[in-house]
Amino acid sequence: MKLRTLVLGLCSASALAFAAHAETITIATVNNGDMVRMQKLTDDFTAKNPDIQLEWVTLEENVLRERVTTDIATKGGQYDVMTIGTYEVPIWAKQQWLLPLDNLGADYDAADIIPAIAGGLTADGKLYAAPFYGESSFVMYRKDLMEKAGLTMPDAPTWEFIGDAARKMTDRAADINGVCLRGKAGWGENMAFLTAMSNSFGARWFDENWKPQFDQPEWKQTLDTYVTLMKDAGPSGASSNGFNENLALFQQGKCGMWIDATVAASFVSNPKDSTVADKVGYALAPDNGLGKRGNWLWAWSLAIPAGTQKAEAAQKFVSWATSKAYLDLVASKEGWANVPPGTRTSLYANPEYQKAAPFAKMTLDSINAADPTKPTIKPVPYTGVQFVAIPEFQGLGTTVGQLFSAALAGQMSVDDALKQAQDAATATMTEGGYIQ
Repeated sequence: MKLRTLVLGLCSASALAFAAHAETITIATVNNGDMVRMQKLTDDFTAKNPDIQLEWVTLEENVLRERVTTDIATKGGQYDVMTIGTYEVPIWAKQQWLLPLDNLGADYDAADIIPAIAGGLTADGKLYAAPFYGESSFVMYRKDLMEKAGLTMPDAPTWEFIGDAARKMTDRAADINGVCLRGKAGWGENMAFLTAMSNSFGARWFDENWKPQFDQPEWKQTLDTYVTLMKDAGPSGASSNGFNENLALFQQGKCGMWIDATVAASFVSNPKDSTVADKVGYALAPDNGLGKRGNWLWAWSLAIPAGTQKAEAAQKFVSWATSKAYLDLVASKEGWANVPPGTRTSLYANPEYQKAAPFAKMTLDSINAADPTKPTIKPVPYTGVQFVAIPEFQGLGTTVGQLFSAALAGQMSVDDALKQAQDAATATMTEGGYIQ
């Protein structure tokens, strides 16, 4: 009896000692569906790494950006893993705010990451963030409503076709909006959509000498088209709608078309969540025949701030969450259609994925169609399709987004919004020393 007590006591002491040595890493992430799913599957990680515990901070997109930017710039040290985007990686790597991901494990296969996605997360030949999912943007539409309107969606539609279709598909009595587009202010919310859209109209943020271009006719045409289209065929309160709000509207059958992130395809086609899952078709983002489509390029990625004291444990988590094995795990639990898309070449060569995900080819085509090094029709001094890869863009983009959201809400005219955007951009670029 005494021996059994002694053994139990030793076991308890060992457990206490083990718990005391377990490291807790704090992960800041966005409240998008794929990340929420990841949190539910982390028992797999902790089973394989019992000495690492996970603490989650899950935030809305704009709030996440604000918190992680403040933390990393002030060396606050609140987070060991951060969910950041293609915009932040090259800027923060240059500032030496991120650790290079050079210890992801022998079987990680970084060469399998889609080149267009990897390129945006690499600086000086080193990977500074691992993509959790990659995306472009495209048109998701209701095939039944398109047919009812007497139209056929082309694989590569024009903005003129989208406008015509949206107005014909709108049925206010049935609470069906012809088109749902982002209106919520934010450089990564409405300005992601509008900047990508503006590229297809021949607009640009700055000319070759960094002079702001909101006073040019291409931006006027972009914003006029957007505001008029949303007034004629968009939902009420659209200036408050971001990705998640429009996703909910589409899943509820209240949108004829939605132009947004390719990652949304698995959600709108999932019969568990979407009332129109069996009625969805896909097409490339619209153009105006000028040589550029209105689609973006983005990756939500996991990065490790240079200030962490738990780099080894953090890299283990990043490796797990962005590995081929994680895709297999999601497929086993949720089906192949629901694995995080847009990161690995091997996924798009997988017959099971191709069969389960009718949007796979269109997603890959959209990703490959975006060129961050030549985002616009005219020459520009910056890289980035739906953003400008300079530190000032985060603040300026949100300011312009607030103005354009106000124009959508009818609180100011398109002309006033563009004038104030031009003034704000000129002040920012002058203060930053880009222009005299």
